[in-house]
Amino acid sequence: MVGQFRSSSWDPVLIIAQMFSMQCVFYVGIGFTVALVDYVFGTHRSLEHIFSFQLLQFRGTHGKLLMVASVLNALIGGVGLWHIVRRTKQCWDFTTTIYVIHLLICWCVSGSFPNTVSWWFISVACGVIMTVFGEYLCMRTELKAIPLVAGSKVDL
Repeated sequence: MVGQFRSSSWDPVLIIAQMFSMQCVFYVGIGFTVALVDYVFGTHRSLEHIFSFQLLQFRGTHGKLLMVASVLNALIGGVGLWHIVRRTKQCWDFTTTIYVIHLLICWCVSGSFPNTVSWWFISVACGVIMTVFGEYLCMRTELKAIPLVAGSKVDL
């Protein structure tokens, strides 16, 4: 389609590749931030800190630091949306998919459905943060002025 800014055709390979890339950004980001929190707090590093919904608590220092790590990861995810997805309209879709997949993995790893208010609160809050930050960055890029003045004009 000549003359269009973006292709509007449905490309499942591109969408799957973007989703896989965003899921990798999410888990590398949460792994890095949780490892940083574990280092600062002086606890052992464990995948349980990422996938166990029982550890995200409002009352413990370690639980609060894991919540901070989740919020930092939401900001990292927003930057990932900006670099990988590059579409303001699709930020919510990708963020929701990331957190639904994370819910399913947490459910499988822990053996029970996440039922703590703190886990749901932080998941929804981080989903909103990731979406809004990603949309903000994508919108700034999409709204940049397109230069209309080109170099020298050549008559053909």
